[in-house]
Amino acid sequence: MPLTKLRILTYRMTGAERRFSLRTLVALSSLPLFGVVAAFGLAPDTNTLDITPQTITEAIALPALASASSNDSFERESVIQSGDTLSSALLRLRIDDLEIQRLLATDSVRQMASSIRAGRRIQATTTQDGQLIAIRFDRGDAPALTVRKQGEGFVSEESSEVLETRVVMRSGRILSSLYGATDSAGVPDKIANQMAETFSTSLDFREDLRRGDTFSVIYTVDYRNGEPIAAGKLLAAEFVNAGKPYRAVLFRDNSGREAYYTPEGESLKKGFLRSPLEFSRVTSSFSNSRKHPVYGFHRAHTGVDFGAPTGTRVKATGEAIVKFAGRRGGYGNLVILRHPNGYETYYAHLSAFASGIRSGRAVKQGQVIAYVGSTGASTGPHLHYEVRIAGRPQNPMAIKLPGSPPLSVAQRARFREQTATWSDNLALLRGTNLAALD
Repeated sequence: MPLTKLRILTYRMTGAERRFSLRTLVALSSLPLFGVVAAFGLAPDTNTLDITPQTITEAIALPALASASSNDSFERESVIQSGDTLSSALLRLRIDDLEIQRLLATDSVRQMASSIRAGRRIQATTTQDGQLIAIRFDRGDAPALTVRKQGEGFVSEESSEVLETRVVMRSGRILSSLYGATDSAGVPDKIANQMAETFSTSLDFREDLRRGDTFSVIYTVDYRNGEPIAAGKLLAAEFVNAGKPYRAVLFRDNSGREAYYTPEGESLKKGFLRSPLEFSRVTSSFSNSRKHPVYGFHRAHTGVDFGAPTGTRVKATGEAIVKFAGRRGGYGNLVILRHPNGYETYYAHLSAFASGIRSGRAVKQGQVIAYVGSTGASTGPHLHYEVRIAGRPQNPMAIKLPGSPPLSVAQRARFREQTATWSDNLALLRGTNLAALD
């Protein structure tokens, strides 16, 4: 073989050996690094067609399965529904009937059975076959009651709980309705109701509400062990209607009585509410001449008609004594209230009277006295409401309502001290346009 070819062949072989040695070195040095992964790797250009597959069978010892024990416990929870008895609520927890009888015979449970409320929780711990180990009753504002099995009987104890009250601030904008806006802002219905009632002597939420109106509220929420359990009371509120702000702050006087005032100290409690219904619509206004829908001829309409479903609550618009409660001609079922300032108010076409409403009975402002109906000369469910002064009917929507007396000079310093924080926080909500602030 010529010398030149021999050198070339030797060079190629040497290069191939060098490349093989380098690949081998890299592969071997990688084994500790890649571990199991390297075992599944194949070198480049490796032919796997000639490798015969082999099946390897190996016995693997499995861990023993845990067997179900009769001592295992089960946690179940139920929420008391409207119309429930304590017994029916316990049955939903799959507690043995005999255990329920023994539990209801326990003094602490028997005392509580008559005061259960819808929405409260019951949590039970039972064995697999329904034997009760322990049960926990939610009691609202009071600490929860825990009852544990002990021998053939039960022992009771009050849970150690952390109860606290927190102040919450919310704001929102009216797009369609007051309750739609408060729901979107996360404001509880109880607080929305308090706000509507507080401003009811200044605002008519049936007629005055406008898209784009805004509100801010500051209120308390009760917590148990860090979980909210109930909305508390409204501390301050602002409602901007058609660009005009209305504000309210809560003030407690020396005797403990609470009432809402403007930040300047003017009482928001009027002698009369503007409307005896929370929410409705005016279907017929006060008029000296109106064609009667039943009789067909023109006559004076001496009040205002509020359209509302049958059964809607009717409230006394001011403190009064019941002068009349019964049936009277075209009025149908009628309540007449006599107020201390000589005013009288009429509530007609009622479906029913509230419990205890009878002649001579004293009622408070905002107290439910009856329910909307369609008795007497009526074509549909509504409330006919009249205000009379010295026996003469006045337009309830236009009459100037008497107010409450202002704060005394001695109370004003206490008022400013109590309400300054809430006024400042309302300004904060207004200035930052917060949707929510805890």
